[in-house]
Amino acid sequence: CFPVTEMEFNPEANLVERLVCPSSLPEALQAEAVAIATRVITALNAIGILAVEMFVDEQGNILVNESAPRPHNSGHHTIESVVTSQFEQLLRAIFNFYPGSTHVKLPSVMINLLGEPGYSGPVKYEGLTESLKIEGVKVHLYGKKETRPFRKMGHVTVVAPTVEEARHRAEIVK
Repeated sequence: CFPVTEMEFNPEANLVERLVCPSSLPEALQAEAVAIATRVITALNAIGILAVEMFVDEQGNILVNESAPRPHNSGHHTIESVVTSQFEQLLRAIFNFYPGSTHVKLPSVMINLLGEPGYSGPVKYEGLTESLKIEGVKVHLYGKKETRPFRKMGHVTVVAPTVEEARHRAEIVK
């Protein structure tokens, strides 16, 4: 399993706005999430890569929201932050290679680049040059020509020695 990743949602658009890895959830809750994900994968007899998205309610109960039998946006940060990315893991499964390490190389925060509320039209990126000057910032643009409110246009992964530093740098980028 990849490390448990926390998702923080934009309350207006109800979209993932930020992902944090490794999670700050208590170890017992993380272990329970891994056990649940393992049971889901086993029950589905899944081969390859499967993202299992969950929510933790106010009472600390874990609820499975969805499963995706493919690389998932909740794992895009693995390109920079984990020894073997979700994309490489999928290729390893396809070619029947041994799975790679899922250990965290560096803590990360991933932010989604969303279209601005109230604007539709040709895409325009602001602050890109300044953001690329920040150590550990990796920008992924999806090449979409048109934007609209809250449309996912790309993501930025920020890696740093600590989650707190990655969060700080991600806020500057945002």
